[in-house]
Amino acid sequence: MVASRLYRIYIDEVGNHDMEHVDDPNERFLGLTGVILESSHVRDVVKPEMDRIKTEFFQTDPDEPVIFHRKALVNKSRAFRVLHDRHTERAFNRRILTALTKWQYRVATVVIDKLAHRDRYTVWRFEP
Repeated sequence: MVASRLYRIYIDEVGNHDMEHVDDPNERFLGLTGVILESSHVRDVVKPEMDRIKTEFFQTDPDEPVIFHRKALVNKSRAFRVLHDRHTERAFNRRILTALTKWQYRVATVVIDKLAHRDRYTVWRFEP
């Protein structure tokens, strides 16, 4: 008998499901991206290495764990203020890109054109 594999999928969105502002080019699209990993790989490789990276570069507090939010990273806010230092930022980028290169995962993205959705579905056009 072959043991079954368990997988995790982490999903995040870009944009929102709001159908009120679809004519605004900045609000027209909704993107959903999922990162799919084998559970044992998350447990044995990804999480331990992610924790090491967080400890290496950022002050950690059990009451306020470091979470890699894109906006905070890009703006170098909160825990990511240390990235204002160029040397620290370069070292962090190198470290995280190396990890992302060697981890085993698949990425799937779906983009919904909310304007086309609204125009196609004249009766049912609620939150895609």
